[in-house]
Amino acid sequence: MSEAKGQDSFLGLNLPPAQIENLTALGYEHMTAVQAQALPLALARKDLIAQARTGSGKTAAFGIALLCHLNPRDFGTQSLILCPTRELCTQVATEIRRLARYLPNIKVVVLCGGQSIGPQIGSLAHGAHVVVGTPGRIKDHLLKETLKLERINTLVLDEADRMLDMGFSEDIEYIIGETPADRQTLMFSATFPAHIDSLSAQYQRDAQRITVETVASETTIDQTYYLCGKKEEGTQRAEAVLRLLYHFSPESCAVFCNTRQSTTEIAQVLSDAGLVAMALHGEMEQRERDQVLIQFRNGSCQVLVATDVAARGLDIEQLPMVINADLPRDLEVYTHRIGRTGRAGNEGAALSLFFENERFRVDALLERSDNAGAAQIKTIESVPQARDTPATCSKQTLSIAGGRKNKIRPGDILGTLTAEGGIAGTAIGRIDILEFASFVAIDIDQIEAAIAQLEARRIKGQKFKVRRLHTIASRTGRARY
Repeated sequence: MSEAKGQDSFLGLNLPPAQIENLTALGYEHMTAVQAQALPLALARKDLIAQARTGSGKTAAFGIALLCHLNPRDFGTQSLILCPTRELCTQVATEIRRLARYLPNIKVVVLCGGQSIGPQIGSLAHGAHVVVGTPGRIKDHLLKETLKLERINTLVLDEADRMLDMGFSEDIEYIIGETPADRQTLMFSATFPAHIDSLSAQYQRDAQRITVETVASETTIDQTYYLCGKKEEGTQRAEAVLRLLYHFSPESCAVFCNTRQSTTEIAQVLSDAGLVAMALHGEMEQRERDQVLIQFRNGSCQVLVATDVAARGLDIEQLPMVINADLPRDLEVYTHRIGRTGRAGNEGAALSLFFENERFRVDALLERSDNAGAAQIKTIESVPQARDTPATCSKQTLSIAGGRKNKIRPGDILGTLTAEGGIAGTAIGRIDILEFASFVAIDIDQIEAAIAQLEARRIKGQKFKVRRLHTIASRTGRARY
């Protein structure tokens, strides 16, 4: 390559040419701040504790390094990545697989709760170079002796503060105790509370510490607080969210709530008004949570109404707006929420609702925020009432009852849909392949043709059941199929 080896260029890391070519193909042109600081240390096998928020590029920061230390011919587990949620595990594993395309036959296995342990045991029986999982399920496999960690050379604790907040400290300690003492330990955390320092002191060796800006930049995120009245009554909060969505009409938006009940109530109000809105909270079955996130990512869901279970690990490249329907309880949660927008230099908007009896929370957030001077306080009445419903989703998701276990790849689905008598490739959106199911976003006006094509043809020589994944909100506010 003829490019200059700038300070933010991957060329300066002395990576294998095949890895550089893969990074270029994936669109990794320049290192982010966390990558520029962490990668040289991680590649040098140093223990690392890094402060970086979601969306900063930290997955590639540890993923590129751990892949350099893998032996593809050894199918023993050599790298273990611990994450707090199933959603984040899935995203991390997906990115590791992309980063590993330059290596032959690298196997990445996800081990999380919320799904049957049997298929996981079957996957492990055939070996795995990299394991990504939640602490509870990883510990389950260790106790069943279906996972061995004696050949681990790299251990990653992703969003360590969140895992400790969720009560995983004992599980993490048990898991670390099953790994070799000479392993490399990379710890990533959005905040550095005392228990993170204690964990680092206990399990890392001469850890190098780096810090990347954790508060969203005031130049890319427009932060506004809206006063909705003296005290909440009835559905005022949901109606205020609807008013903002009608006025600003974002292409997509994440609405954050403090409780499960709030997510379901607000999602219902938005759906009744004609928007495609879905709730996401921790009491949903994992299958339902996966499907909601897939639809939000592929543009089949316009508004995601979520508790903070999704504030971490929600990885959307372009999210123009977030709304705090309920004020978060502390600055760290607020930072994680608004960090979903204004990413990679794009502009974003963070809108927060409050009532007069909650003003103390606004004052506390502004007092602790580095961007207090940039935030505005307005009344919800200052937002004009819109007469027309915002444009809704142009796509719907189809579910195919076959996935990676059936050797299905995105190209197989694309080829089937566009084969003779099929639909145009321009009508096909994002394709997600899970272990036992696949999902594809299709233009709504091509849904019937897509279903007919998938039902008439075989994928990988097999016929698979196909169904529409969700209902579409109509202009009258009533859902239809």
